[in-house]
Amino acid sequence: MDLHFPHDPTDDVLEQFQRDGHLTLRRFLDPLELEILEPGLSAAVHREDPNAGVPWEERSTYDRAFIQVGDVHQSSDEARSLVFSRRLASAAAALLRVPTIRLYHDQALYKLPTRGDGGHTPWHVDQYYWPMATDRCITAWIPLVEVSDDMGPLTFASGSHRMVEGRELEISDESEARCDRALAEGGYTRSREPFELGDVSFHLGWTYHSAPPNLGTEERKVMTVIYMDGEMRVAEPSNDHQRDDLRKWLPGLAAGDLAASDANPLLWPAT
Repeated sequence: MDLHFPHDPTDDVLEQFQRDGHLTLRRFLDPLELEILEPGLSAAVHREDPNAGVPWEERSTYDRAFIQVGDVHQSSDEARSLVFSRRLASAAAALLRVPTIRLYHDQALYKLPTRGDGGHTPWHVDQYYWPMATDRCITAWIPLVEVSDDMGPLTFASGSHRMVEGRELEISDESEARCDRALAEGGYTRSREPFELGDVSFHLGWTYHSAPPNLGTEERKVMTVIYMDGEMRVAEPSNDHQRDDLRKWLPGLAAGDLAASDANPLLWPAT
């Protein structure tokens, strides 16, 4: 995975990303390599599932949607090969139009098959959770299996990274209702497509997105990597989630510091 981003920075695809706040690159990664990585990565995710043993009826809307495990690269060599991929990091740099990229953190998001009483992902923005001083942060969404339309692929609101309403909301039933209404009133086009193995989606931290329930019979297995500008500064946390993220993903740092703890290595260019 050492190939660089295959488009010139002036290519129309980068303009599309700036306009829409999201972009899917088809067959960006080698499907065979992903097939090889998936079993070991999935074993680590299931081993560290924080909701293992919690009854379905006691789970929140969010916990009914996912098995969510962070920093999988610390326990899985397979995850590390994705998180430290030069190909992914160079794409993040090109899309953000920054010369250097650092790791913020990674997360596995395995969407569970629905049981008829939950499992959707409400409308939200990721950067609500992140104590970052600028908007130069991006998520790579990397399916480890083919994701058909009935398995709950991401739905994006194109251009919504410019919408301010709803940014103060954590992911919840309230964010689903309020953001859905605001996006409709703003006339934002909604985009949802299935993913073949090897397709990778990128979206900005302020881009609104959601996903329907997984109506299939298998888990929707996805690895995500969150990247940030290599010169990102830590912002003063504005909510408890950002305070938690500061402790967890930017350990030892404070507002105004370069976001460069030992947990945030430079990924592009490689050192």
